[in-house]
Amino acid sequence: MKPLAGKRILITRARHQAWALSSALEAQGAEVLSIPAIEIVPPDSYEPLDAALRDARKYQWLILTSVNGVTVLMERLELLARRTLAAPWLNSGESIRIAAMGPATARALEAHGLPVDLVPQKYIAEALVDALRDQVFGQNVLLVRAKDARDLVPVELEKAGATVDVVDAYQTIVPETSCTALRQLFDWPNRPPHAVTFTSSSTVTNFFRLLEEAGIPLWPPTMAAASIGPITSRTLLDHGIEPVVEATEYTIPGLVAALCRWYAAL
Repeated sequence: MKPLAGKRILITRARHQAWALSSALEAQGAEVLSIPAIEIVPPDSYEPLDAALRDARKYQWLILTSVNGVTVLMERLELLARRTLAAPWLNSGESIRIAAMGPATARALEAHGLPVDLVPQKYIAEALVDALRDQVFGQNVLLVRAKDARDLVPVELEKAGATVDVVDAYQTIVPETSCTALRQLFDWPNRPPHAVTFTSSSTVTNFFRLLEEAGIPLWPPTMAAASIGPITSRTLLDHGIEPVVEATEYTIPGLVAALCRWYAAL
């Protein structure tokens, strides 16, 4: 029998990113329910990002923290007529070094022909800072990220002697239809799912907002929380929920593997 057979697992990823997690869980026998807690939308303005790209020759490091950031970066480059392989600041003769938060972000960059110079051993901001700290003194760094992301990376790199420009590539909001979907899912006689997966702090924060808006006052005691990593787990703990599952590899496959191990041990 597959390790997740008979388990109803709710995923909270953005709709356009849900397929990889959904298919991986289904491959292990789970019944997957999808209610996105976040939706990716444009930032308040693209001008700060566009201005940084127009002046990109001044940077020695480019940091991308997500696949969404890579997607927006390439779109803006095209709109600015600075196509991937023709952009001088991406050529080997006038190179910028590129750091990616994790393997999925690195693969997205490499798919556009951009070699990645650094991926931290652990796919969290703290590990990224540790990997870069001794390499950025006196250098200009462009950090492309989501609005309202944690400020740990720019703060710590500036302490290490870098000049860091932070630009928003996108922001996350609560999808309008998710509140109704969540209310219907939890409405009697429906049973709550066996587990909920969280792939970022944003999914946690927005999920609890959705619970409140849907009039669900308490976390069902039979529903387990599964976290992709320690930062997401910390956000769950801040909301009073201790995750029973935390991935040891902070990736979608790592999260699915952790869920399988946990259920196999019960």
